[in-house]
Amino acid sequence: MFFLWPDVLWVLILLPLLPAAYVWLLRRRSRAALRFSSLSVVRGAVGRTWRRHLPPALFLLALIGLVLAAARPVARVPLPWMRSSVMLAIDVSLSMRVSDVKPTRIAAAQEAAKSFLRELPKNIEVGLVTFAGSGQVAQRMTLDREALVTTIDGIQMQMGTAIGNGIVLCLAELFPEQGIELDDLDTPSTRYGRSLDKKEKSPVKEFTPVAPGSYDSAAIILLSDGRRTTGVDTLEAAKMAADRGVRIYVIGLGTVDGDVPTADGLAIYMQLDEPTLREVARMTAGEYHHAGTAEMLHSVYRNLGTRVQVLTRETELSGMVTLISAVFAIAAGVLSFVWFGRTG
Repeated sequence: MFFLWPDVLWVLILLPLLPAAYVWLLRRRSRAALRFSSLSVVRGAVGRTWRRHLPPALFLLALIGLVLAAARPVARVPLPWMRSSVMLAIDVSLSMRVSDVKPTRIAAAQEAAKSFLRELPKNIEVGLVTFAGSGQVAQRMTLDREALVTTIDGIQMQMGTAIGNGIVLCLAELFPEQGIELDDLDTPSTRYGRSLDKKEKSPVKEFTPVAPGSYDSAAIILLSDGRRTTGVDTLEAAKMAADRGVRIYVIGLGTVDGDVPTADGLAIYMQLDEPTLREVARMTAGEYHHAGTAEMLHSVYRNLGTRVQVLTRETELSGMVTLISAVFAIAAGVLSFVWFGRTG
């Protein structure tokens, strides 16, 4: 914890004067009490000693809390992601027909993605990018889960694997004001990256790079079963995400060694590029998960869904401390009135 206005804390030095004044008043009152000749009155006063001290103690705590609140304390606390977006980037290359993940990789990916949507809080927007030899925004960010499920069910596979294109398109959706365009990147094959719902191009906006993982309002979940064969360099795209503070959670799907049959009996040699996928996660302060079975894939998506619901962030606690102080002050006044028929 730290304080935005720490100089206010110097006021705490004055607060011990209040207990000192309180003790002085008690002693003065005790000397006056000796004049009473009735022993029962004195015995009754002694029996209520703790009641006499409790309201002033609560009031002192309230004053301490108000001083702390005025100093504006800040702490790292877990809070819900109130306004956030998640971009799903799914590999739809032909190798996703492979059946080492039952029934096929693409079918397992579709079911896991739909399960992820069901468990994700309703106030989190989700968008979908698919990529193979080209990339496209299959579904703009939306709260409409039914539209997302329909889009996921309608995924069509293509040749090639352009992982970098998928990442860049996710960034373009998350930061539309920055005018990120695949056509502007220095790779001829990126011209095939496009959105199904073509939007008017925004002028390129300068931005200041931030620390990786520092952008709390969005994340990318990237699923791929292979290695880049075309498009933007994967690590170049990851660097773009890292400079914008966006975490990429990477799921490597399927057999690491490749050489597995497809669902229709044909042979496709496919090898998962784990080193590159791990580096994407490391560069962006995200995480890498390998899912070799449908059950593992569901588990990964379920864990990521839980992860994006709550974030630990620096939050000012002045309001909460003020509320607690007000409760103490009110309790002191109520007890004083109930026990002694006065509030002071």
